[in-house]
Amino acid sequence: MARVTQVIYPEAYYLGQGNLVPNSRLPALVYRGVLPKSLDKGEIQALCEANRWEKRGEWGPFWDAHFHPNTHECYAVFQGSSRLLLGGEGHDPPTGGVEVDVRAGDVIVVPAGVSHRSLSAAGDYRYIGVYPEECPRWRNDWCEGKEAMSGLQEEIRNVITPNHDPVYGEDGPLPVLWRKASRASQL
Repeated sequence: MARVTQVIYPEAYYLGQGNLVPNSRLPALVYRGVLPKSLDKGEIQALCEANRWEKRGEWGPFWDAHFHPNTHECYAVFQGSSRLLLGGEGHDPPTGGVEVDVRAGDVIVVPAGVSHRSLSAAGDYRYIGVYPEECPRWRNDWCEGKEAMSGLQEEIRNVITPNHDPVYGEDGPLPVLWRKASRASQL
């Protein structure tokens, strides 16, 4: 089974609440070039699943802004590239958030409540969607403000912080960064 041995610390993006999007106290994480080019999508899936994140789909660009109030989501990009909008509101034109360019070999972890969508894509962009083991099936909220923000925030707060990083497992950066962010938000 494939293993990633050199720890590459992720970029962390803290995204504040908007009018229609709760976002999260937990940072969105972007691991640049962490997946060896020699790995195919089956080996990437095996790597994530060995670290207790399970594959639930394979997708290309997703153009509609949305978030999941009931689970965290991870993209393991195996082909092409995309410009993502994390934490933004609205569809055309979007407002707020941060634009992040990703490409094959990158891993992106989107905390529950953080909106995300593709703004552009090239090279037949594809990724495997993995989710923490035993989490519920994702539920989409389309950033339209149809649910009360207080209810969404409560649901997001109740999503369990994973004990394993999707790339590095138990000793990876995700559990440390997210626990630290959770503690800081309770002060």
